[in-house]
Amino acid sequence: MQLQDKVIIVTGGGQGLGRAMAEYLAAKGVKLALVDLDQEKLDAAVAACESAGTQARAYLCNVANEEQVAHMVAQVAADFGAINGLINNAGILRDGLTIRVKDGEMTKMSLANWQAVIDVNLTGVFLCTREVAAKMIELKNQGAIVNISSISRAGNMGQANYSAAKAGVAADTVVWAKELARYGIRVAGVAPGFIETEMTLSMKPEALAKTTAFIPLQRMGKPEEIAHSVAYIFENDYFTGRILELDGGLRL
Repeated sequence: MQLQDKVIIVTGGGQGLGRAMAEYLAAKGVKLALVDLDQEKLDAAVAACESAGTQARAYLCNVANEEQVAHMVAQVAADFGAINGLINNAGILRDGLTIRVKDGEMTKMSLANWQAVIDVNLTGVFLCTREVAAKMIELKNQGAIVNISSISRAGNMGQANYSAAKAGVAADTVVWAKELARYGIRVAGVAPGFIETEMTLSMKPEALAKTTAFIPLQRMGKPEEIAHSVAYIFENDYFTGRILELDGGLRL
């Protein structure tokens, strides 16, 4: 689809990869509904998008809360008069080994840390996809939903919760592509590897160097490279039901 003046929701749009994708799309004339939990960061992201000459609005919403998601989607539709796309980007990390034994002491991943990641990274994607797709069908708006999975969907040590959620996102991308095609809604995804964000750049230099050494391209990806691929999915009307792997050749 042509991106000029299309309305796209970006969850986790106030910072990091979400903001980078929003700014990239803003430069293409997309009208943006940015969703996050930090008003200050949302306001900064909205201002950055508006500086590109497009319209952007901020929405405070916990994507794991069914009532909040339904309200947010209804408000976006009322504010913009249409919804043409969604980027399911919001996510959290609660890394840790499922069971860890050190100096004779055993610790376990807490159920709270398991559930928190599943709630945001998987249930949140389900809720946003369900509500946005329903509203698009109601409004007779065609378009696309892009899910942000991860290289960790293959199974990454210390990320039982995150890997399970991102594998679920990848599987449901295929399910929803099949279910929603009849309504003119494509569903696809991107699985980033290690990307230069605030989180990765805050790593200790030695840990960062060790991580980068395993990447065949010998560097981390840039947020703009992920944004470029997300824009490609929106623009290519024959791309659906597949996950683009953007990991520099790294395989876990």
